[in-house]
Amino acid sequence: MQHPNGESKEQLDILEHGAPVDGQPQTSDRRLYVQFQAFTGAIGTDDIVAALKDSGLDAALYVDANDPYGIGLVFMTESADVLVTEVRDLMNSEPFDVLDHRPELTMLGRSYATGYEPDLDHALVERPKGNVLNPDWPWGIWYPLRRNGAFAELNHKEQREILMEHASIGRAYGRAGFAHDVRLACYGLDANDNDFVIGLIGEDLYPLSRVVQDMRKTTQTALYVDSLGPFFVGKKVWQSAS
Repeated sequence: MQHPNGESKEQLDILEHGAPVDGQPQTSDRRLYVQFQAFTGAIGTDDIVAALKDSGLDAALYVDANDPYGIGLVFMTESADVLVTEVRDLMNSEPFDVLDHRPELTMLGRSYATGYEPDLDHALVERPKGNVLNPDWPWGIWYPLRRNGAFAELNHKEQREILMEHASIGRAYGRAGFAHDVRLACYGLDANDNDFVIGLIGEDLYPLSRVVQDMRKTTQTALYVDSLGPFFVGKKVWQSAS
């Protein structure tokens, strides 16, 4: 394709890419948007659960481990429009309209591919949604993180080695059934210019704290992460059907 000035226009590829299947490229235009909202001032949760059920949204409700009146909400959708229509309307209605919003804990991210996923759509949509909605994994730690500019200056091989060290810890915890994650990119979506949103999910709280501790020792966290948090720690008391 030619521009009016005679320059050729390259087609921009913004699809998600997974591992090739039977020698053929695997791409997808699907992704899951995940929004975390936090409130305080909640005396009970019965009316909150009822409102969430009536909404029909893919969602989960946490009670805050650090705030006796705090709650955390996770909303998931493949359409970003849902966040500014149905979710927004819900947040402006009873019982949420009388709670105190905690904007410092608001997080918004999108699922993304690394290029190595054998089942791309599962990795982008079904896996993160299933992790959040699994009733056997009620505990959660949610937080944003931002890398520093030095990481982007590394070559691809160096970046991959650093990320593999970090990922190997997460996989070990996952294989053992101790912790499962939701990894989201939030470039341009976060008020504080963070790069990622992380959800750590599991049956018990201790392993989730321990995996954060273990990852502090990795090269990525020690040298290339500018900030972690703030952290929301809570236990799920309701989730929509998966």
